[in-house]
Parts: sequence; structure tokens; C-alpha cells
Amino acid sequence: MNPRIFLAGLFHETNTFVEQPTPMAAFEILRGDELLDCLGNDSPMDGFLQTARNYGWTVVPGVDYRAAPSGPVGDAVLNLFWDELRQRLEPALASGLEAIFLILHGAMATESYDDPEGELLRRLRELPGAQDLPLFVVLDLHANVSEAMTRNASALIPYRKNPHTDAREAAVRGSQLLWRSLTSGKTPHTHFLHSRVLLAPTQTGTADTPMRELEAMARTLEKSAGHWEIGIAAGFAHADTPDTGLSFWVVSEQPEISCHKSLESLFQEARALTLNLHPPEWDLAEAIDRIAEEKKFPALLVEPADNIGGGTPGDATFILRALLERKFERTGVIINDPAAVQLLQNHAVGETVNLSLGGRGSHFDKGPVDLKVTLEALTNGKFELEDKLSHLASMAGSQIAMGPTARVRHGHMVLLITTQPTAPFDLGQWRSQGVDPEDLEVIGVKAAVGHRQAYDPIAKSSFTVRTPGPGTSDLRSLPYQKIRRPIHPLDP
Repeated sequence: MNPRIFLAGLFHETNTFVEQPTPMAAFEILRGDELLDCLGNDSPMDGFLQTARNYGWTVVPGVDYRAAPSGPVGDAVLNLFWDELRQRLEPALASGLEAIFLILHGAMATESYDDPEGELLRRLRELPGAQDLPLFVVLDLHANVSEAMTRNASALIPYRKNPHTDAREAAVRGSQLLWRSLTSGKTPHTHFLHSRVLLAPTQTGTADTPMRELEAMARTLEKSAGHWEIGIAAGFAHADTPDTGLSFWVVSEQPEISCHKSLESLFQEARALTLNLHPPEWDLAEAIDRIAEEKKFPALLVEPADNIGGGTPGDATFILRALLERKFERTGVIINDPAAVQLLQNHAVGETVNLSLGGRGSHFDKGPVDLKVTLEALTNGKFELEDKLSHLASMAGSQIAMGPTARVRHGHMVLLITTQPTAPFDLGQWRSQGVDPEDLEVIGVKAAVGHRQAYDPIAKSSFTVRTPGPGTSDLRSLPYQKIRRPIHPLDP
């Protein structure tokens, strides 16, 4: 008889410092056989489904809730997800399952639950028939992993790269480990250690210190000690929870002392690497002066404080204002402003329109910028990823929807105005709207690290700039209340 594997997902990265809550309507929900339709869409769900097909597993589809990174989530989302999941899982357990496979993010937060994923796994283990089942979980590299998550999961399998070019691959790797468990009859255990280190998103790129060195050490320890998996989660610093931060875990059959020896090695290495680590960021005016002097185009102005991939509103006006003041030949900015797009729907292409643009999503901003623009195009905002390994694929697969979108021009500047905040992780975002980013001299990029896979190959220079906002790299400026202390760099 083919093994029956239950599949479900819950995916949201919650920025608790964003002022606007995330409503239920923001979540895309797939139920039952709709999950099976993810086969071929280049997402982690696709990775599992294809591997399950190769192994001859019978997939029992449950429910999948996912939304783009954004502000705090209401308890109703978790409660409704659990109700729908249980309605599908309990009959499946009664009929017989060999395992449960979940695709989660790991940095969700709701009104009452600082660790919704840990709560979900705890509830799963309490269901009749689920106590001893292999329970394998895929996580984002930015998960804030908790004791509850590691205690209740048989194995946690994280992405290993940032930008997340291996999200689908992580689900394939997790499926292969599940196959190992099913065919060997052995279920591993997970051992966990928090580093007591907090990393800004700009410090979590896996081509940079400390993640580069930690990942290399993990792979060496994994092989030498014979562990199934050594997981590293950089954490998501903009979620204020007790578990926020860099963490490590070992999935293994080895004796506990061996697992903790590996964890201690990673712990000590993390402490040494991060002791004097500071996010390198430019003053915005100085960066623009350097771009004007060097003339290495396209030049990027990367703005982590309005990092859309980290849940910010995507409508900060600092770079927009700065570029309006300087005379470059061709500049480009993408800004999220549903009200502006709605206003433009009432105008014809070619018309000149007075817009009040951006600056509403955060109290850090100076407010909207008043611009006279020429409307060049209105679209539905849908595009297909040029790079199927794009960081965006980990969130939504290869078909991306920005909502109704407008392309407007103001002098030397072309602006894409979106209805849904869409992380700038694929150049198809520009090209689908009739703009070749390689023809621009300066591009504003609302990101921290996730843009690099797409933009670094075309950029001749790049400047990460310091601006105010809910995605700031200055973690000491944030009003943490729940994070477990002491933790570096908030404490000595």
C-alpha cells in the first residue's frame, strides 16, 4: 500500500512594528484538491508534490493559508485555519496516515499567539492518531524557531539560502528525509539552541558574514557527526516575540551529547562572528552624491527600512523625494499606493494627472508627495517570474499579482504604482509593465537582501541606504517588549 501523507501550509512573516494589521482578506486560501494544483508552480508546495509523485505517495490535501509579509495578524486567522485543518485531518487520521508534511514560514505572530506555528504543532500532536506520526516541517530561513516547534516536529527543514533561491529545494530535501524515515522505520529527534543574537535583515544574506560561515560549519558538522539535518534560522528581527533571533537545531538519531556538541559549536561561532557586526548603510544624500560622481549605471538605492519582503507598507517617499531633487537622465521607483491607482483608473492613457503619492503607511514618513504625472499604462499587475528560483517563488510560486498597477512618468522618473505591496525580487516586475530596468540610471529598491538574485547581475553599483521606517536595521531603536532578554545587540 502506498504511504498516505497529509499536506497543509500556513505562511506569513509578521512585522509587528507595522501599524496596519493584516486582515483575513489578505490571505489566499487553498482547500483540498486546490493544493494539488500547485504542482508545477515552482513553490515549496510544488517541490513536495513532485517528490511525492516520484515516490508513489498518496497525498491527502488539507488547507493552505498564505499572505505576503505584512503587519500583525488577528487571532481569527489562526483559529479559522485550525478549524479547517482539523476538519480535514481528523478523518484522514481515522482512515490511516503514515506522516504529516507542513509548509510553514515560522515568523508569524497574532494578537494572542507569539508562536502560532508552535501552537499549531502542539495542537496537532494532541489529535488522536497523530502523537507518534512522523511530522516534517519546511521553514523559511527567517523563521523565529521556538522550543514548542522543535519539541513537536520530527524534523524542521529550513531554506539554506538568502535570497531564497532554494525554497522549492528545501521542500524536496524535506520530502527525501521523510522517505528516509518511512523506509527505515526510524523517526529522528530534534534538538534546539537559541543563539541569543538578533540579526537585522541586512545581516542575513547567506553570501555574507555571519550566515556564510555558519552555513558552512553546519554542513561540515552534519556530515562528520552523521546528523540528518542541521538547521539554521537567521530569525526575523521585526517580529517582537520571545523566540525572535538566530537559532540552531539538529535533526538526528545520534546520542543527545553529540547533538548538543554540534549546537554548542555553532553557538560559539555565532557569538564570535556577531560581536562587532554592524549593518553597513549609507546616508541617502551621500549615496546619491557618489552615484552622480561615479556614473556607474544602473545604480541601486536599496532601502531596508521599507523592505516589502519584510512586511513594510512599500510606500515610503524618502528615495522618491531624493531622486526628484537630482537630475539624472532616467530613474525608476516602485511604490505601493492603492488610492493613487484607483484615481488613475478614471483617466485615459496620455492624460496629465495630479497625484498625492505614498507616505501614508507609516508614521516615520513625511507624508504624500504631490506630483503632476503623465499616465502611460494601466494593467492588471500580473506577471510571471523570469527567474523560477526567485525569492518570490517561496511566497507565491511563479505567477505574481501586484493588483491593478499604473505606470506614470514625471520628468526623468518612471514610477510603477501598485495596489498590493510586491517585493522587488524579480525583474519581470519591471519588464511586464513595459520598462527595461537595465535602461535606468538609478533604481529605488525597497528590500534588504532578497533583491540581490535579480538586481545584482544588472547593477553596476549598489548602495544600501539608511532611512526611517518599520524595517530599520537599527534594532536598538525599536520598541521591543516581548523579546527574551538579554540578547545581542540590544544588551551588552
